[in-house]
Amino acid sequence: MLLRFRQGRLEHSVAVRENQCSRSHCTMSDSALSLFRFPGSVSGLLHVASLLGLLLLLFKAAQFYLHRQWLLRALQQFPCPPSHWLFGHKVQPDQDLQQLLKWVEEFPSAFPRWFWGSKAHLVIYDPDYMKVILGRSDPKANSSYRLLAPWIGYGLLLLNGQTWFQHRRMLTPAFHYDILKPYVEITADCVRVMLDKWEKLINQDSPLEIFQHISLMTLDSIMKCAFSYQGSVQLDGNSHSYIQAIGDLNNLFFARVRNAFHQNDIIYSLSSNGRRSKHASQLAHEHTDQVIKQRKAQLQNEEELDKVRKKRHLDFLDILLFSKTENGSSLSDEDLRAEVDTFMFEGHDTTASGIAWTFYALAMHPKHQQRCREEVQSLLGKGASVTWEHLDQMPYTTMCIKEALRIYPPVPVVIRELTKPVTFPDGKSLPKGIPITLSFYALHHNAKVWPNPEVFDPSRFAPDSARHSHSFLPFSGGSRNCIGKQFAMNELKLAVALTLLRFELRPDPTRVPFPIPRLVLKSKNGIHLHLRKLH
Repeated sequence: MLLRFRQGRLEHSVAVRENQCSRSHCTMSDSALSLFRFPGSVSGLLHVASLLGLLLLLFKAAQFYLHRQWLLRALQQFPCPPSHWLFGHKVQPDQDLQQLLKWVEEFPSAFPRWFWGSKAHLVIYDPDYMKVILGRSDPKANSSYRLLAPWIGYGLLLLNGQTWFQHRRMLTPAFHYDILKPYVEITADCVRVMLDKWEKLINQDSPLEIFQHISLMTLDSIMKCAFSYQGSVQLDGNSHSYIQAIGDLNNLFFARVRNAFHQNDIIYSLSSNGRRSKHASQLAHEHTDQVIKQRKAQLQNEEELDKVRKKRHLDFLDILLFSKTENGSSLSDEDLRAEVDTFMFEGHDTTASGIAWTFYALAMHPKHQQRCREEVQSLLGKGASVTWEHLDQMPYTTMCIKEALRIYPPVPVVIRELTKPVTFPDGKSLPKGIPITLSFYALHHNAKVWPNPEVFDPSRFAPDSARHSHSFLPFSGGSRNCIGKQFAMNELKLAVALTLLRFELRPDPTRVPFPIPRLVLKSKNGIHLHLRKLH
């Protein structure tokens, strides 16, 4: 019996061990099977991913093809230069304006410009075409202008519809003539600061690059006039980084619009240009934030606040700070900064472009320059004090300024997107959804509109001269024309008058300016002039 008991224990022990071995073997087998199956699951995932990628690629290819076919049908009434089915019209870097003028000669009213296979705009430069588009309420083309939003936000430039109308109505009083009158003296002082600097910098044998100096002057002027700034941008030197940032953002925006891969925000943010754009936007925002912060601090002073309350019309920034929306609330910080960013840029950079190119045009045409100088001298005498009334008493100088703005329009193009079909006076039509580039540069250089367009001829703007209502659009036209055009023209007249009283302008034949299109018209190599002090 003892023997049976021991034998049973032994059999039980063996059974337990066999069971443990079996479980161990099973676990090892499962583990081995798992290791065996894992590569297969990765392969399966890769296969599924490849299939999804292929389907996405096919979807995008179909989308590309269908949109291209729609564009081809929509634009078929308008002949255009030969283009590549994928790369569109390839233009050499910074040769856009030169190539544009060649196409204007070939296609007198409009032509489709292909940027790549599924993106095309109809470029128009006929005054009748301009009148039709500017007489409508089509919005800015979101596909292009949204790329500006990280920099200037959704202010007056980018807004559309009812919100744009509300902001435009709110800000229009900032450009009432009662507001603009005292700006004359402020702007004149800013011009004199620039001219004083030039007196110290000029050398009879070496030219001066004027665009940067003029940019600082116009920034100084707009900050003092519209933003109640107390310092001097030209003398303290703290705004040079802002000017540089604006120049960088101009170039980066132009490059991004023409790069198919950079339309996607995520891809662009990972690129070197995207990082540069973000950094430049931050610099611009720091500048405008400081302006807003400083004005808010000033308005904490009861005496300053009392001055503002007594004003019949408020300055630009004060309107923004005191305005209420239709529901009774103040503008959000985001809306406030967007309007300040927008006008800070538009209020100085476009005007700087107009002044710089006008100086260059007068330097190239000394007889017209001298006639303007004599007109200003007869008006102001030896004194350089300029009043509001003087601005309407320099007809020949105004004619020369307008002719310079014709040849060198500060804003070369604007872009609209059709929200409904359009038919032009010649019977050609387009469906909704087509982007329209209104090329003011091409319009102003269109020989059908302006005979001998490259010739500087101020008599085109003589009081008795007749021209189409939409043949000259340096400040755009229609309901969305430049809200600050009167301010800009006043600044142009002041800058030209005071400069011609003090200096003779001569070109630098070794560095001829090379115009390039950006948000404003710039020169690739700057604008260099010889300045001779008049005694």
